Amino acid sequence: QVQLVESGGGLVQAGGSLRLSCAASGRTFSRNAMGWFRQAPGKEREFVAEINWNANIIDYADSVKGRFTISRDSAKNTVYLQMNSLKPEDTAVYYCAAGRRPYGSIRYDDDDWGQGTQVTVSS
Repeated sequence: QVQLVESGGGLVQAGGSLRLSCAASGRTFSRNAMGWFRQAPGKEREFVAEINWNANIIDYADSVKGRFTISRDSAKNTVYLQMNSLKPEDTAVYYCAAGRRPYGSIRYDDDDWGQGTQVTVSS
C-alpha cells in the first residue's frame, strides 16, 4: 500500500519560514519524480514545485521561485519543501505527490498523493 505522509505545516507570520517533509512508502520511489501542489480555499489545486528522480531537474511555480526550495533524500524516500519569506497568499493545504511512471513528471503523469498539511500565513 502506497503512503505519502506530509508533516511540517503550521501557522507562521508573514516573512517567516516552514519546512515541509513528505515520507513515502509502499513502493520504489527512486526513479520517480516527486513534488508539491497546494490548494487554497475556493481555488483549484495548483503546482508548486517538482524534483525529478535524480534531482537534476527542478522546477517551481513562478509565484514561489526564489522563496521555496525543493530537495529529496532518495535513500529515505523523502521529499522536502523549504519555504522562506512566506506570504499570506501562500496559505493553503500543501499536498505531496509522487509520479507513478518512472522518469516522468508529477504534472503530466498519474500521481500518488498524501493527505495534505495545512500552511497558514498571517499578515
